Amino acid sequence: MSGYDRKEDEVRRMLAVPYSAVPAGLAGQAAERGRRLLRRRRAVRAAAWVLLLAAVVAFCAWAAVVHPWAARPEGTVPPVFPLRDR
Repeated sequence: MSGYDRKEDEVRRMLAVPYSAVPAGLAGQAAERGRRLLRRRRAVRAAAWVLLLAAVVAFCAWAAVVHPWAARPEGTVPPVFPLRDR
């Protein structure tokens, strides 16, 4: 008997066994778990969007106040070496 025939015989034996009993209410429990997971995913996704929106608003407010795109005026650069009291 080849390896393929042995595997086929094993599968046939497994399929010949009657089905095991399924607990009552299993479908309802699975559906409820699926609804919980879906609610959790939606909540996490909504929280991520709110966090992203808050970050964008904070960045825009910072940019409006600081104006990082504007060049610094000349003469406002601090000296390279601090002056010491002599």
